[in-house]
Amino acid sequence: MTDLSAAHDAAVTDRGRLAGSAYNGDRDLAARQSLYQWQTPRYDLPGLVAERLGDVRGRVVDIGCGNGKFIQRLRQDRPDLSLLGLDIAPGILAGVPGPVAVADATRLPLAAGSIDAALALHMLYHVPDIPQAVRELARVVARDGLVVASTNGDRDKAELDDLWQRAAGDVLGIDRGPARISLSARFSLEKAPAFLGEEFSRVEVVELPGTIAVHDPEPVIAHMASYRAWADQHDVPFDATIDRARTLVADHIVRYGAYEITCLGGILVCRR
Repeated sequence: MTDLSAAHDAAVTDRGRLAGSAYNGDRDLAARQSLYQWQTPRYDLPGLVAERLGDVRGRVVDIGCGNGKFIQRLRQDRPDLSLLGLDIAPGILAGVPGPVAVADATRLPLAAGSIDAALALHMLYHVPDIPQAVRELARVVARDGLVVASTNGDRDKAELDDLWQRAAGDVLGIDRGPARISLSARFSLEKAPAFLGEEFSRVEVVELPGTIAVHDPEPVIAHMASYRAWADQHDVPFDATIDRARTLVADHIVRYGAYEITCLGGILVCRR
């Protein structure tokens, strides 16, 4: 989706929807994360983030920590760090090793300069006021500290966008149905450096391209179904479109042996 409507922005950033539905547990997030186990090359994203924190000592905050994948890895690899997880969704924090707290990225409950590194991983696109969140990151991180953000590129998983429109078109009896919602479009890998560059003089972009190949439709369908919190934004019956997509993917696998998805995610390492 290239033309972002006000309705799209409102749906992607609505706190009630995020806390009450999209991330009230980790089922949907885990479904999106799990698809990457079929990616080549295989990136150990928590490990890559831990490496970037190699010189960091002291306090690290994971803002929008979700189900705690990165905190769990850092607790394992860097027991010397003092870690804090923050998220706006209380439900998803239940399984995250503490300390954790419910907090808003645009009003962080942290003193200026009190943090040695901050993580903002695949979450800034959910913040209504992205520039304000970036200002908060800059405020709470010490002058010699760093911020690590991550997101996806504008063309990430384009095959799934095409699959959705084909399936939706079949359900509606037209050639192609309406586009599905794009979560990362507001803060894509292409847009992120400009946002972050407002507060940080050095923004290093590390692209992580790859290809996912599956031999069973279910990982793809679980990923697509994980957008259920935004079902009302799709202008097509959600479950029927998911069912049709399953058939299309299964047919593709029978014909070609695998279903391939092109990925482009990345991390952004920011310093003053």
